[in-house]
Amino acid sequence: MGKLAKRVAIVTGGARGMGAATARLLVAEGAHVIIADLLEAEGTALANELGDSARFVKLDATDEAGWQKLVADTVATQGTIDILVNNAGVVHSARIEDIEKGDFERVLGINVLGPWLGIKAVAKTMTQQGKGSIVNICSTAGLVGMNGVAAYSTSKWALRGLTKNAAMELGHRGVRVNAVFPGGVNTVMGNITQEPVDELAKYYQDQPIRRIGEPEEIARATLFLASDDASYICGAEIYVDGGMTLGTYSHFLPGAPEPIA
Repeated sequence: MGKLAKRVAIVTGGARGMGAATARLLVAEGAHVIIADLLEAEGTALANELGDSARFVKLDATDEAGWQKLVADTVATQGTIDILVNNAGVVHSARIEDIEKGDFERVLGINVLGPWLGIKAVAKTMTQQGKGSIVNICSTAGLVGMNGVAAYSTSKWALRGLTKNAAMELGHRGVRVNAVFPGGVNTVMGNITQEPVDELAKYYQDQPIRRIGEPEEIARATLFLASDDASYICGAEIYVDGGMTLGTYSHFLPGAPEPIA
């Protein structure tokens, strides 16, 4: 406990799901957490639950002025910003020929423009103090093609590239930028129909860990990258996907033993 003592973190999309799990874990490790989200009721409830170690701020991640105000207010009240977790995101499911231009732009806005604005907003504070950690929550959709989510997949590939560029530009100034790539996660976005976890397992039978992930499992990877445990890690990609991106069991060398079923 206490890996993040006296540190200040901003978690976007922090009101529920992976963001809320991350906010809880960072607070448990000693951080003061700004829960930045549009979901006012849920974000306020979480801040109340976490007490003096958390504060909710309503933020549209695509609003540059909102980012600037958030950073200025945080520095004024807390004195610093040590950690940024770009977790806010949306998914849109549709065939390529059925996606409306506005829907594609909305996904790119929240999933790519938002993290870029966040990095831009905190960069001055973090580089002036010569330390900081930025964690971008990507997706396995940014590693492989995924059917029916072209806008989402495109945005996560773009966020992956942004992570690499930010790591190169900010790393030599003391700011580490890394990315976490969740697979299926049992959240409102990852389990839209809210099926029981046991029922969800049927969708994960082709991966080594044959179940959906839990938000806390993603949060632990984020904590690692945010903490000094990852002090020499910059521009890295951590896959928290149950082995999803390893491919199916049909891909093995001729003559090799069959995997255990």
